Amino acid sequence: MKEIKEFEKDIASIRSMMERSVKFISLSGLSGVLSGIYALIGAGIAYRLIYYPLPPFGYFHISILDHPASIFNLEITAFLVLIASLVTGCLMSVHKAKRQQTTIWNATSKQLLKDLSIPLGTGGAFILILLIREYYILLAPTCLIFYGLALIQAGRSTYSEVMYLGLTEIILGLASAVFPGYGLILWATGFGVMHIFYGAVMYFRYER
Repeated sequence: MKEIKEFEKDIASIRSMMERSVKFISLSGLSGVLSGIYALIGAGIAYRLIYYPLPPFGYFHISILDHPASIFNLEITAFLVLIASLVTGCLMSVHKAKRQQTTIWNATSKQLLKDLSIPLGTGGAFILILLIREYYILLAPTCLIFYGLALIQAGRSTYSEVMYLGLTEIILGLASAVFPGYGLILWATGFGVMHIFYGAVMYFRYER
């Protein structure tokens, strides 16, 4: 019986080593939760700038073009949310890697960056074009869809939950394209609520 238990421990150890070699496991679930909170704060600011005092969960018929003075403030808000999320994700992933006694910069993380670069780079360029052309109504679905595609790509190199989050983002993005009046609500759901949910799942499943 003792030999069987030792054999099972060896198998578990080998499995863990193999997972570490092919998957980026330093991704922090808590960073996803915090990124979701940042996104909800950003969505709240956007609502205040454009739609207040309308009910926050209604179908918005007002266009951002009706508030040209708020466009710059919205761009700054979006930029700050992005930077805060990236910095938080990097710092918490480095901390987790140190706790696991691994390095964050390895072949797996390089592959992860390659998987993310094309959909995120393409999406970022397309979003800039939309901003220049003032096609603001397409911003929410574009952000969600391209981000979802990037997460599905990244799911091959990290936890499977990331892929499911990507699928959720794409569905929300398509819904936002069909119902543009709910764009802000769906954006907040995708980048806020879903990040918090999946981040919490990853934390309790892999980090507790």
